[in-house]
Amino acid sequence: MINPLRPSRFIRSDRLSVSFEFFPPATEEMETILWSSIERLAPLAPQFVSVTYGAGGSTRERTHATVRRILAETPLTPAAHLTCVAATRDEVDAIVRDYHDAGVRHVVALRGDPPDGAGARYAPYPGGYINAADLVGGIKRAYPDFEISVSAYPEKHPESANVEADIDMLKAKVDAGASRAMTQFFFENDLYFRYLDRVRARGIDIPIVPGILPVQNFKAMTGFAKRCGASVPAWLAERFDGLDHDPATRKLIAAAVAAEQVIDLLDRGVTTFHFYTMNRADLVYAICHLLGLRPTVQRAA
Repeated sequence: MINPLRPSRFIRSDRLSVSFEFFPPATEEMETILWSSIERLAPLAPQFVSVTYGAGGSTRERTHATVRRILAETPLTPAAHLTCVAATRDEVDAIVRDYHDAGVRHVVALRGDPPDGAGARYAPYPGGYINAADLVGGIKRAYPDFEISVSAYPEKHPESANVEADIDMLKAKVDAGASRAMTQFFFENDLYFRYLDRVRARGIDIPIVPGILPVQNFKAMTGFAKRCGASVPAWLAERFDGLDHDPATRKLIAAAVAAEQVIDLLDRGVTTFHFYTMNRADLVYAICHLLGLRPTVQRAA
């Protein structure tokens, strides 16, 4: 039985590294929530914070604005998401150049979902980058100093024919210049370790950072998981059963589930975590506290 309140005996907190993922706000209210979350999590000194693109690049300008504000107003290191969707190579290259000129040196390079959303058939944009590996190569050729992170899928990307084809794509992204992969979220840690074994067997030696999703809303999460090919185990559904109208208890259950997961990963040697915050800081902050991370004094922006 995992005790989520027991700190790991094997890994010191000064060896841990975390990163946080946010999405750009669509309204003034959402912007207030986002910046409150950033301010809450910033003292934990994450390695970087990433800012997503919407499907089809629909949040492109808001992503840029959020990254610029992080650079201007916080001590944090932003990593800007970038996709191949709905843009020519020249247009994507211009975005990369703007980021570089602004001082950004880290990009999360993704193929991206089709403009019609996840599940629609993907086709490269005319004159655009073909896929994520092509995008990584284009960025690296123009700016060798960029750090490039990519995605990885312990249960394979939903459009991949099989796991081996999926790992082929990860290998292509690494060969093109990617230096880190963050995984799709998962709830069974054995899925991550089995995937890691297969990746290492292919000679891929970059960090494969587990993506952790604290469950803020179980119903919404299950719909998201279905679209992105992540499984939701029966035991997890049972824990949230009957709590549709009990947000306080849902929050406690969510914290316990995520704590169990990260402490188990920690005890099995994982030292780096990428948190999908959903722009909410409370659960993520609590989990980081359980990992042993404590606020640090931040340098002036």
